[in-house]
Amino acid sequence: MEWFSAGGDEFARQVLQRGIAAVFLIGFLNAAFQFPALLGERGLLPAPLYLDRIRGRGIPTLFHWRYSDRLLLTVAWSGAAVSALLVAGVPQSGPWWLPMAAFLLIWGLYLSIVNIGQTFYGFGWESLLLEAGFLAAFLGSNDVAAPVTVLWLFRWLVFRLEFGAGLIKVRGDRAWRDLTALYYHHETQPMPNPASWFFHHLPRPLHRVEVLGNHFAQLVVPFFLFFPQPIASVAAAIIIITQLWLVVSGNFAWLNVLTILLAFTAVSDSAIQAVLPWAQFGSPDPAATPAVFVVVVLAATAAVLYWAWAPLKNLFSRNQLMNASFNRWHLSNAYGAFGSITRHRNEVVIEGTNDPPGPGARWREYEFRGKPGDPRRLPRQFAPYHLRLDWMMWFLALGSYGAWFPELLRKLLAGDARTLRLLRRDPFNGEPPRWIRAQMYRYRYSTAAERRSEGVWWVREPAGILVDPIEGPGPVRRRPPAW
Repeated sequence: MEWFSAGGDEFARQVLQRGIAAVFLIGFLNAAFQFPALLGERGLLPAPLYLDRIRGRGIPTLFHWRYSDRLLLTVAWSGAAVSALLVAGVPQSGPWWLPMAAFLLIWGLYLSIVNIGQTFYGFGWESLLLEAGFLAAFLGSNDVAAPVTVLWLFRWLVFRLEFGAGLIKVRGDRAWRDLTALYYHHETQPMPNPASWFFHHLPRPLHRVEVLGNHFAQLVVPFFLFFPQPIASVAAAIIIITQLWLVVSGNFAWLNVLTILLAFTAVSDSAIQAVLPWAQFGSPDPAATPAVFVVVVLAATAAVLYWAWAPLKNLFSRNQLMNASFNRWHLSNAYGAFGSITRHRNEVVIEGTNDPPGPGARWREYEFRGKPGDPRRLPRQFAPYHLRLDWMMWFLALGSYGAWFPELLRKLLAGDARTLRLLRRDPFNGEPPRWIRAQMYRYRYSTAAERRSEGVWWVREPAGILVDPIEGPGPVRRRPPAW
C-alpha cells in the first residue's frame, strides 16, 4: 500500500481534520444563534414556506421531513457536538471508519441547513466548507497513513479557490488590471475590521504593490502546489501569508481562515520540522492500511474526479461563474471573490421614532453589530464568525433589495425580540417604535486630521430615502435612493 499512503504529511492531515472541524463548529453555532431569527418559523424568510416551494425538486435536506425551530436547533447543536469531538481528535483515535462517519454526518447536517438557507446562506464559503468537509471524511484515522489521492484532491481544491479568485478579478474589473483596486477596497469592503482604516491610509504605491502581490499569489503560485517538495511547501506558505494579510485587514467570515487551513495540505512534515526542529510526527505503517479503506477512498476519489470537469471548464470560460455549485451536494464548486470593486460606500441606516414624522421628529438609529453605523465607532473584529444580517445590509446598499428587508422593518416595528438580538443596540429598549424609516448615507473614511480633531472613523452624508416613514403594521414602500 505504499503507493496509496502519503509519507511525511501527518501534520497536514491533523491541521485539515481538526481545522475543518473547528470551522464546522463555528458554522453550527452560527446557525443555532441566527437561523431561527433569519429563517425560522417566524423569521425574515421562513424556511417552511421555502420548503413548500422546493418540494419535489430533489434538493437534499433532512428538513423535507418537517421543519421546526426546535429541530433546527437539534441539528445545529448535534453538529456542533460532533465537530467539537473532531477538533479534540476523539474519532481520529479510533478505526478508519469512525472519523469518516463523523465528517460525513456533519457534512450532511450542514448541507441540510445550507440548502434551505436561501439568500442568507448564498455565500461561497458555505460551499467551500461543505466540499472541504466531504474530502476530510476520507483522510482516515491515526492508525492509517493519509491517502495520497485525498491530499491531491485538497490541493486541487486550493488551486480552484485561488486561481479562480485571481481570474475573476482580472476578468471582472479594470481596477484589478490597472492596480488601483485597493485604493477603494479597504473602505468599501462588506464589513471593515479595526485595522481597515489604517490599511486604507497606506501610501498608494504600496496599494499597487499589494495588488501585484495578490495577482502573483492567486494566478502564479497555485500551479506550484503540484510541484515536488519543498517547492509545494513554499507555494503553500505564500498563500498562507497572503491570506493572513486579508485576515488582518477585513472581516470575511471563515473564508480566509479556511483557505489557510486548506493550504496546509501542501506543507510537508519536513518543512514544519525545518521551522520547528523539535516537532515530531508519527508515521503509520502503510502495510496496516485495510483494503476496504483503500476501496472506499478510491471510489470517493473517482467520484470527485468525475465532478471536477465542470469547475475546470468554468475556470477557462469567458463567462466564468463566481461562487457557483454545479451539483446539489455542493461538491466541486466554482469559487472567487470581489470580481468587481465598488468605488463608493453606501449604507442603509434604519431609524425609528415615536414622534409624528416631520421636521421636529426625533429619529433614533438602530445599530448593527458589524456594519458601519455611528461614525465614531471603530469597526469590530468578528471573523471567522459570520454576521449574516450585516452582510445582507451591505448587499442591500448596493441595490439588492430582497423580500427579507421589508420583513425586517415589520419585525422592528413590532419590537420582535429574536430580531432585535441580531442587532448591537435597540434605541427603544425592546419597545416597538411608532414609526420607522430607512435612509441612505454615503460613507467615507475620515482623514487622519478629521480623526484627530473630531474623533470619527467615518464621515457620512445623506444620500436619499430608501423607505419612507411607515407606521405600525402595513406595507413597506420603497423609494429609489438619490445617489
